[in-house]
Amino acid sequence: MNYAQAIEFLHGLQVFGAQLGLENTRRLAALAGNPQEKLRFLHVAGTNGKGSTCALLESIYRTAGLRVGLFTSPHLVSFRERIQVNRQFIPESELVRRVEEIQTRLRQFPDNAHPTLFEVTTVLALQHFAAEGCDLVIWETGLGGRLDATNIVTPLASVITNIALDHQSWLGDTLGKIAAEKAGILKPGIPGITGTDAPEALRVIEATARKIGAPLTRVRPDPDEDESMRPALGGKHQRQNAALARATVEALQPQIPVTQEQIRTGLATVRWPGRLQRVQGPQGQRILLDGAHNVAGAEALRAALTDRSELHPSDPEMIVPAAFIVGFLGDKEWQSMCGILAPLAAKVFTVPVASERTAAAGDLAAAFQAAHPGAEVVACSTLAEALAAARGEPFLVITGSLYLVGEALEQLGLSPAETGERALNEWSARR
Repeated sequence: MNYAQAIEFLHGLQVFGAQLGLENTRRLAALAGNPQEKLRFLHVAGTNGKGSTCALLESIYRTAGLRVGLFTSPHLVSFRERIQVNRQFIPESELVRRVEEIQTRLRQFPDNAHPTLFEVTTVLALQHFAAEGCDLVIWETGLGGRLDATNIVTPLASVITNIALDHQSWLGDTLGKIAAEKAGILKPGIPGITGTDAPEALRVIEATARKIGAPLTRVRPDPDEDESMRPALGGKHQRQNAALARATVEALQPQIPVTQEQIRTGLATVRWPGRLQRVQGPQGQRILLDGAHNVAGAEALRAALTDRSELHPSDPEMIVPAAFIVGFLGDKEWQSMCGILAPLAAKVFTVPVASERTAAAGDLAAAFQAAHPGAEVVACSTLAEALAAARGEPFLVITGSLYLVGEALEQLGLSPAETGERALNEWSARR
């Protein structure tokens, strides 16, 4: 098997859809020798900010000298982004070897209970982290928490970033129901840390923590925050994520000592592509890439754009109204997101996302035009067409689905193209 064949095999697992439940992942991990039992974890759930908080924690602990595994999803361009050790993607040869090994184990499952792509990826990651001798693994949930494949581990701490409406068809249609699923990562006697401020959601998380005996720390924004602890990620919401990361590190000081200087350096050197990422396009064009894929994400982007000091470091060229390229998935609340972003736009180029679940560019254009009749709105058939049309704009915001941000990174030459690997982000319910 070569790398292309391994990716093709992973593509084939998409036929088994997505499902919530731990039985298959536990069984598959047991067949692989339960690699999770050789590792220490920080388990991170939440609606928004999971990836950023994971990146912040990884950067702090790597700065402190630990060998740190990082498991996140979705990926922007390469599938290998999901499984990293000290910010190095899993090597192609290692992924091939792990896929070959797991193929034989998958034959022990019937087709009607076959592990999904995410379940397989979860166990592949555990094997890689154990083989690499990771001192700590920063472990992001995929969907929800309670029944997410990642929840087969017992972590050193459980982190819940925040709760907002997203994936309602899977997790519930209220903040309380969604919080109950996210709170499923809390474990008896294991510290829990949350940045949740929605009262309905917080009540559920606190009740769950009390019921199982998990000490819970609530992290609130600090108006007197030390500026030296500001992370190298733009947006006020990243300050909250950084505060959450710092609180987690403090909670674990008895097990993993970290100095204040190591925390400060970790925050200052963190990298997390596609989240208020400032890049320079052809002919010096200023471009901001942000995966604002739900209502809370769109509101965070609006806040950052209307307070330019939050685009850290600030850039006087990045002013609104600006030109936007926007694409959303159709199963998100895209009408609301168009309404949030429309007042910031002088021009809008709407595009389809490379997904079966995309919202139509024409529908997005109509929503933007209705929300901001004075804007120039153009529906484009492809991202390449939109980039060409927006080439003369001094400041361009590319936002919406992370699928779109990944495609933009490829087309702008900012990430090596991995043909077909973005399609591995596709998922739907088990058929």
